[in-house]
Amino acid sequence: MTYNYEEARRVSVTKVYGEMTIGILVTAVVAVLGQITGAYYSFLMATGMVGLIGLCVVQIALAVVLGMRVTKMKSATARVMFYVYAALMGFTLSSIFMVYDLGSIGVALGVTAAFFFALTMFGMTTKFNMLKAGPILMIGLIVLIISQIVLAFVQVDGMTKIVCAIGLILFAGMTIYDAQSTRALLTEYEAQGPEMVKKISILCALNLYLDFVNMFLYILQLLGNRD
Repeated sequence: MTYNYEEARRVSVTKVYGEMTIGILVTAVVAVLGQITGAYYSFLMATGMVGLIGLCVVQIALAVVLGMRVTKMKSATARVMFYVYAALMGFTLSSIFMVYDLGSIGVALGVTAAFFFALTMFGMTTKFNMLKAGPILMIGLIVLIISQIVLAFVQVDGMTKIVCAIGLILFAGMTIYDAQSTRALLTEYEAQGPEMVKKISILCALNLYLDFVNMFLYILQLLGNRD
């Protein structure tokens, strides 16, 4: 029986990373299509800042609903919401093609993938319990968000790079935390049946997806060459 539980947990963790990978692929495809077809530029010209704010609000709403209500909805609904979120994120990220050259984007993506893989492997194999650092990471995230909002209105030479470096370090910690949290959550909910495990898997995939995307953006800002 113990073996079966361990095997089921291993399979569930694999599915989490599979869902996350699909989400990243959806984001990448939509981002590229948004640039190639000119859909993002047309949207920006038609709606301006109001449209961008609207996109952000919808994405935040989807993430909040998934985070707070995932155990109450069907797993299929949670999966659709996750992919819709990934698609909206991709449409938003079409903007990076207007700022950075393709080489920089490719390098940043490759570095992020390698860094993310190393961090998740460390998180899954180390005996160090990163879950205890959860409150510290959340405080750091709040401070980071406030700093970025301030920098959006007040430009300080050199501060953007510093904030990006801090953000990268923070999300590196978040990646290790979420890798361990994934295993802990699946262990906690596995007794409630396959359907519940599927729901929790989607939530964990969303968390890891956000870690990946944020690290990619920080690495791009640190290493990227602007057009």
